[in-house]
Amino acid sequence: MKIVKKILSTLITVILSITLIFMIFVVISSKASGGEPSILGYQLKTVLSGSMEPTFKTGSIIAVKPLENPGNLKKDDIITFIESDEKLITHRIIDVNKAGDQITYVTKGDNNNAKDLDPVLTQNVVAKYSGFTIPYVGYLIDYSKSKNGMALLLILPGILLLSYSGISIYKAIKELDKGKGNDAQGTI
Repeated sequence: MKIVKKILSTLITVILSITLIFMIFVVISSKASGGEPSILGYQLKTVLSGSMEPTFKTGSIIAVKPLENPGNLKKDDIITFIESDEKLITHRIIDVNKAGDQITYVTKGDNNNAKDLDPVLTQNVVAKYSGFTIPYVGYLIDYSKSKNGMALLLILPGILLLSYSGISIYKAIKELDKGKGNDAQGTI
């Protein structure tokens, strides 16, 4: 039973430490990039609408890889592009049109009934979906961008880790005192 408790204690400490480090990374990365966090060259984007459901659930985060040459994309690739009002959209390519040197992509959200109104110019393509999605974590990342969210997501895991460490130390001291009490009774 003591081995199980020790393993659980170590596991909880590791999980809380990793959570604290991850939250620090997310907050710092979001602030440094001025937007979405970036990991190993992939940008994390929050899914804000249901236009790509069931592929992406609203509130999920997706990893996209910035593109240097967006002219090599093909039908069924999922791309992130700049819409006319500087808003980023992530939709699937349903057709590729080539006219001389100009390539445009016809896109559509998986959950939309019709294709997007305007074709996407290659220079407006920002990134390509990498295949990595985590459902509902986007809500947490969006919250971490606010002042209250940043403070809470940095402080809460730290408080939990410190509290857990304090409880562990208290239990260890209690066990030591208990052991000394038994030794003292045996010497009389």
